[in-house]
Amino acid sequence: MSEEYDVIVIGMGVGGEEVATRTTGGGLRVLCIEKKLVGGECPYWGCIPSKVMVRAGTTLAEAARAVGLAGEGRISPDWAPVAGRVREFTGSWDDKAAVERHQEQGATVLHGEARILSQGEVEAGGRRYSASRGIVVATGGEPVTPPIDGITDVDFWTNREAIEAESVPASLIVLGAGPIGLELAQVYARFGSDVSIVEVADHALPAEEPENGAAIEEMLARDGISLSTGAKAEKVVSSSAGIAVHLAGGGVLKAERLLVATGRRHNLSAIGLENVGLDPEARSIEVDEHLRAAEGVWAVGDVTGKGEFTHVAVYQGRVAAADLLGQQHAPADYSAVPRVTFTDPEVASVGLTEKQARDTGLDVAVGVAETSSSARGYIHGPGAEHGVYKLVADTRAGVLVGGSVMGPAAGEVVGTLVLAIKEKVPVARLRELIYPYPTFVRGLEDALNELGEAVAPG
Repeated sequence: MSEEYDVIVIGMGVGGEEVATRTTGGGLRVLCIEKKLVGGECPYWGCIPSKVMVRAGTTLAEAARAVGLAGEGRISPDWAPVAGRVREFTGSWDDKAAVERHQEQGATVLHGEARILSQGEVEAGGRRYSASRGIVVATGGEPVTPPIDGITDVDFWTNREAIEAESVPASLIVLGAGPIGLELAQVYARFGSDVSIVEVADHALPAEEPENGAAIEEMLARDGISLSTGAKAEKVVSSSAGIAVHLAGGGVLKAERLLVATGRRHNLSAIGLENVGLDPEARSIEVDEHLRAAEGVWAVGDVTGKGEFTHVAVYQGRVAAADLLGQQHAPADYSAVPRVTFTDPEVASVGLTEKQARDTGLDVAVGVAETSSSARGYIHGPGAEHGVYKLVADTRAGVLVGGSVMGPAAGEVVGTLVLAIKEKVPVARLRELIYPYPTFVRGLEDALNELGEAVAPG
């Protein structure tokens, strides 16, 4: 005999939480099953604690920038308050408050591993549960271990150990120059660690525009970080320094600690997807515009392959919950998904890169403006010397299809581009806007002017 619910949510990261909150709020009986911590990666090892660390590292950099701008002074880095704030924000990796919040909303919360037995039926902790409306898969992902000889024989960090660290290693090797690797590398460097980064692609932030990848490399060098691009780790061994990484073609890096930040994999293999006609070996779960994956099954978050971002998971959770509740809702649309790397300076993008746009066959025009040449960039000075505003336009349609910003508060500036791309605002209309002076947003106007007259009028 199974216990009956309307909805069963497997995985209570931010996407699962959004579904649970909205469906319980809609009067449904909801069972939430989470094998680790309710809240998932974001509040415990991802966006929240990492930004606490980034805030601390940026504060050190800003203090140093005071010299020449506001006076003289000296500051000594101290990791203790950073580690303390991380524990404050994560509740020392205790999800009691999150569990109680959902229980107060009316949901039932279980800790344990869940497996789908059939349509509308789930097993967890040796008991069976049924869902009359649907099952929602929101099991998130895990840091991936790359296939490097010897890596499983050493005690390496992922983002989780780097977030939980109570002290700063004297030296650190980072595999991967994506957002996670760069953010943590810069933080640890600013707190005194000798940091080296290894990236197999030909520039840092390989998913972003090469201009801003090159610009962030300049900033890393200023922070004393060594970056090897086009480099592949071939073997990892223990050494007198702690860990040694042997690079293909020669060269050895040694450090006290190794941080692996080469990507994530989705948790799909052990949850019984095959019992509802889905492939457990797939890289992600294919969903439609309502987040339906199969009859009676929805999926949200990282597992859908639509972007490993908290804001995407929450957005998908909103759509899936509306569908489960039978509410009218707009279909999911990923044409304007923003992404932000919280390095100093920040790099923020939305839509297609120039290469992606050209690869799709669009007639492309590009407008580029230096961050430092904008009035605000010039005034700001230190911290705004690197990077560009880059806009990518479809010349026939006369609209933007992508954009990238680098500079202080780039994550805030990109919001204007999200709206422009999502709503297909004509470039001609964007040029007519009055941009406040002197602000970083006004740099978008400079880039719009650089698009020239090749873009069709709106």
